[in-house]
Amino acid sequence: MTVPAVLLLLGALTAAVAPRLIARADWPDREPVIALWAWQCVVAAVLLCCALSMTLSAAAAWQAVRGHLFAPAPTGVMEAYAWGATGPWAPATAVALACGGLWSGAMLVREVSLSRARHRSRAAELRSRAPLLPGEVADVGSFLVLEGERPEAWWLAGASPRLVVSTGALRRLNGRQLDAVLAHERGHAQARHDRLLHCSTALATGFPRVPVFAAFRDEMHRLVELSADDMASRRFGRLTTALALVELNEERGVFGPSPTTRAHVPQRVHRLLTAPDRLTAARRLRLTAAASLIPVVPVLVTLAPGLRALG
Repeated sequence: MTVPAVLLLLGALTAAVAPRLIARADWPDREPVIALWAWQCVVAAVLLCCALSMTLSAAAAWQAVRGHLFAPAPTGVMEAYAWGATGPWAPATAVALACGGLWSGAMLVREVSLSRARHRSRAAELRSRAPLLPGEVADVGSFLVLEGERPEAWWLAGASPRLVVSTGALRRLNGRQLDAVLAHERGHAQARHDRLLHCSTALATGFPRVPVFAAFRDEMHRLVELSADDMASRRFGRLTTALALVELNEERGVFGPSPTTRAHVPQRVHRLLTAPDRLTAARRLRLTAAASLIPVVPVLVTLAPGLRALG
């Protein structure tokens, strides 16, 4: 079996097996940051398998690509890949994978553009609801209080990032709970969770029939919230953070019997109140190292024939 075919098989195997292993593990909810890293490594490995298979398929199909790709390689390395055994499917594979890569890029650009449009619309709405007075300058990192009975709080990113809080939230939250909400939203901003959400949404939208990408999107939305909850709870306590979540979402019906779009909130509150023990430092290091090795496997598979030729 040729290396491009092996890479495609490896990518399919990784996409099928790795998410199940992570889902069955007992540590993702206890260590959401490591779980975020593990998911990124899994998806990176799948994409890397496709990219390397595309490159080698193109090299097998066209002499010009092969010449440029192996120009700096020592004598004998090119022959080690047995290009004659690739068959007539190499051009079609290369073109199909290249189209998939272009489509992924287009979906990412689309997702970022839509997010920026939503941000501009929300910023314009906030400016109309709370315009600056003559001579007033927006205070970076400050609060922006809006009139509203519904308890709401969110982080407005951009050149002048601020925490937007409704008067309904101020009536329901005490000082420490409000600080916990601020720490939660700042945690999202500092960890750049928006980039993860953009990438995962773009892949899931572009390839809706690929289960690993849909699972990646769903887990990113869940794990970034758990990670931000942990950032807030380390500073202001789990109970305070849990109470802030309850106060902000109680009137939305998320704690009732009927599921809502915020059905994950009760699980987040329960997790904060039950205080799961963190893993030991040694196990966290082992999990991080193991996840980091996943994208290395496709690279080793790609280089194996060349390394054997040199050995």
